[in-house]
Amino acid sequence: MKRIRGRASIALVLAGLIVLGLGFFLWRLWDRGGEWAAYRANAHIYQSGALKNAVLTDRNGVELLHARDGSYTYAADGTLRLSTLHALGDHRGYLGSGALRLLADEIAGYSFVFGTPEEANTLALSLDSRLQTAAWNGLAGRTGAVLVTNYETGEVLCMVSSPSYDPALGPDLSVDGVLINRCTGAAYVPGSIFKLVTLTAACENLPDLQERSFNCKKTMKVGADTVVCTGKHGKQTIEQALANSCNIAFGQLAMELGGETIRATAERLGVAGSLRFCGAQTAAGRCDTPAAGTAYEAWTGIGQHTDLVTPYAMARLCAAIANGGAAPEPVLLAGAQGEPARLMDSAAAEFVGDCMSYDVVYKYGKGTFPGLDVCAKTGTAEVGDGTSHAWFVGYLRSGPPLAFAVVLEHGGSGLKKAAPLANLVLQKAVEIYE
Repeated sequence: MKRIRGRASIALVLAGLIVLGLGFFLWRLWDRGGEWAAYRANAHIYQSGALKNAVLTDRNGVELLHARDGSYTYAADGTLRLSTLHALGDHRGYLGSGALRLLADEIAGYSFVFGTPEEANTLALSLDSRLQTAAWNGLAGRTGAVLVTNYETGEVLCMVSSPSYDPALGPDLSVDGVLINRCTGAAYVPGSIFKLVTLTAACENLPDLQERSFNCKKTMKVGADTVVCTGKHGKQTIEQALANSCNIAFGQLAMELGGETIRATAERLGVAGSLRFCGAQTAAGRCDTPAAGTAYEAWTGIGQHTDLVTPYAMARLCAAIANGGAAPEPVLLAGAQGEPARLMDSAAAEFVGDCMSYDVVYKYGKGTFPGLDVCAKTGTAEVGDGTSHAWFVGYLRSGPPLAFAVVLEHGGSGLKKAAPLANLVLQKAVEIYE
C-alpha cells in the first residue's frame, strides 16, 4: 500500500509539472507568439529570409510594398519610394528601423487562435502618401526631416528623412547618412525650440512668471563670460520673450531655476534621453547639468551648450502641449491608438500653448501660414562651424489635430527656411483632412 501511495504521489507531482509547463508554454505563446511567428526561419512567412506573401499600404490603400514568393515590389511612384524609405524599411536589411522590422509581428498576421494566414496579409500603415510626397518635394534635396502626427491618436501621418534612396534599386553608401532615419535616429542641437522646455519648467516652478518683466540689453555678463542675444529687446513679458526668442530672458530663467531643474524637466518631457517608437529605441537627446551660476547654465536653458534633441521627441512634446499635457505615443499602424503619456499638467500645457500661438501672431505673422491656426516655435541652432540647423515645431490649434517637427541640417534660419516647409506640408494636410 505504501508503495502504491508513493507511486501515486510521484504521478501527481509529474502531472502537476506537466500542467505547469503547459500553462507556462501557453502564456509564452500568448505573450510572444507573434514574435515567434515573425522569426525569419518560419517557412510559413519567409522564403530564404524574405517575405513570401504580404502587402503594406498607406492609410488610404496606396500600395507601398508587395512581397510575393520572396521577391519585393515597391510603390509605382518613384517619389513615393524615396519619401517612404525610412518609415517603411528596406528588405535588404540596410536600415535598422522601419515598418518591415518594427511591425514584423503584424506583417506576419499572427493570431493566437488561428496562427498565421495562408493568404497574403495586408497591413495599412498610418502614413499618408500625399503628405509623404509633399514633404519630400518640399525638402528639395536638402538634408533634414519632416514629422507630422495626429496628436489625438498618435498616428504618424508623415515621416520623411533626407537623403534617401530608391529601395527598388538599393543604397548608394557613398552618400553620408543615407541610412539614418533623421526623424527618430538623429539628435541635433535644438537652439531656441528648447526654450519650450525652459518655459515649461518656469511655468511649473515660478508662480509669478506671468507678472514678470524681462529687460534685454542684448548682452548679459555672467562672471567672466557674456551671454549674447540676437537683438536688444528692452522690457518684455514672458510671452514677448518667447516670441522674440530672447536669449537674455531665457538665460536668466535657466540660472534662476538651476541646471538640475532644467535637466529633470527635459527628461520628464522626453526631450533628454531615449524614447520608444513601435518597440525600438530612438536616438538619445541630451541635457547636461552645468555648474551653477555659469554662462553654461544660461546657454543650456537657451538650447545651446551640449543640448541635443530629436525631431521625434519635439513632435511628441508639441502633441502633449496641444492635447492638454498628455501625448499619445506615436504609432505607425493606421487606426491604432497610442498609449497616453502625461508630460505636464493641463495648466502648464495651456499657458505654453498660448505663448506658442502668440509667437505666430506677434512675431512670425499669421500671413506666413494662411488659413492655419498655428502654435509654433522656431529655432536657429548654432552648431559651431558657422552654420545653423533650421527648426520649426508646433501644432494646429484648430482644424485637423496635427503636431509637427521640421529640421533642416545646416539650413539657416528656422523662420525663413524650416517654417515655409512646415507650412507647405500643413497646407496639404488641411486640404486633405478638412
